[in-house]
Amino acid sequence: MGGRRGRCFPCLFHGRRRSRRRIRRTSPLNEEEEKRSPVLLVSGIGGSILNARKKQKNKSGGDAPAIRVWVRFFLASLEFKKYVWSIFNPKTGYTESLDPDIEVIVPDDDYGLYAIDILDPTWLVRCLHLTDVYHFHDMIDMLLESGYEKGTTLFGYGYDFRQSNSYCLCHFCLWVNLLLILVFGWMIRIKKIVDGLREKLVTAYKASGGKKVNIISHSMGGLVVLAFLSLHRDVFEMYVNSWICIACPFQGAPGCINDSLLTGLQFVYGLKSFLFVSRWTMHQLLIECPSIYEMLPNPEFKWKQSPLINVWRKQSDGKGSTSVKMESFGPIETMHLFKEALQDNELEYDGKRVPVPFNFSILKWAIETRRIWKSALLPESVRFYNIFGTSYDTPFDVCYGSETSPIGNLSEICQSEPGYSWVDGDGTVPTESAKADGFSAAERVGISDTHRGLLSNETLFQHLKQWLEIN
Repeated sequence: MGGRRGRCFPCLFHGRRRSRRRIRRTSPLNEEEEKRSPVLLVSGIGGSILNARKKQKNKSGGDAPAIRVWVRFFLASLEFKKYVWSIFNPKTGYTESLDPDIEVIVPDDDYGLYAIDILDPTWLVRCLHLTDVYHFHDMIDMLLESGYEKGTTLFGYGYDFRQSNSYCLCHFCLWVNLLLILVFGWMIRIKKIVDGLREKLVTAYKASGGKKVNIISHSMGGLVVLAFLSLHRDVFEMYVNSWICIACPFQGAPGCINDSLLTGLQFVYGLKSFLFVSRWTMHQLLIECPSIYEMLPNPEFKWKQSPLINVWRKQSDGKGSTSVKMESFGPIETMHLFKEALQDNELEYDGKRVPVPFNFSILKWAIETRRIWKSALLPESVRFYNIFGTSYDTPFDVCYGSETSPIGNLSEICQSEPGYSWVDGDGTVPTESAKADGFSAAERVGISDTHRGLLSNETLFQHLKQWLEIN
């Protein structure tokens, strides 16, 4: 086990930036460009700008002004705690901000591309050369240089990544759902993120003159597309030409997600870390995010070796003698570990202590979501391509404590340093998980790069040009 930290979620950072060039068309579309099918870019977890605003309208009846709360470097933790910290509502299936008067929204400027391009588009980021947050930026540039046009053949889709990748309940359906759960064991869900994807597909289809859409998804964005396919296969077939999936955790991201629920995530190090959201601050949000639970390792998947959480524990014989033993928890047993380790976890908000234990309501929701994904059938008319990262140490098993410094109470895990065993992948998603899509793929391609770095990888761009038939 190694003790290297910070490798868990490089999905937003450690990318490479190409020079930014503004593409302005001065000539009419050529024949090839007129026939071109539109492209829709779908972001992954943390890959969309989030704004917060008061739900109450202003005096003139318009929407209240919005403030960007993700991603931001200046006052990052302060604004994050104030607006983004959330609690899951089991009655609605929706993660809601702790302040009931606040709503979190995703800007739809620039045909949806603004929210997934530069995640902190401020002068400060540019002056400090913080190119870590240039998310889909390079790919957008490449497509514009290749003749795509914003609003006609190029669109983006960002979403509130705190939520479930599939559905949310609504108050109207509560009594109906209670009856359905009692009688049939299933429920109706209202499709927030999935419905947003459907609207964006229809928009791209119409704007391009009725051409089917090529979807390019990254990371958890692939699970959003998978949910849409599971629920609306007929609509998917009607509007989608091809689906190019990049670095999707189809069977979960064991090391990263297990550790994120126990100790949180730290995205940046060094001087930048003082400007950004802390590991603990992020931890308190993730415990209430359905999307995180939905990326836990799939216990039904036939892993080459089952992912584990290992804990060096103090053992007492009840007679005053102690020993040290390593306990191992598989994908199912980890639920007990999460419960014990997080039972006393709480955060302070607006002068109040808010309990934030492991959330079994969200876990049940995530299990149902994975059941929905399992039903996905790809239409024969849709070409599917899978790109996954290789050649990078990727966390798989996680270990807490050591033989010389064991864990006493399991709650101590949340303040401990993890160690990892490593497998091949992109630093976040194991290759084994990313390849296990379950579809008949036109091509599967492994590229040596990090999870985030794939979005600016020149080899990947060459494959995109080939599959999109860009001359």
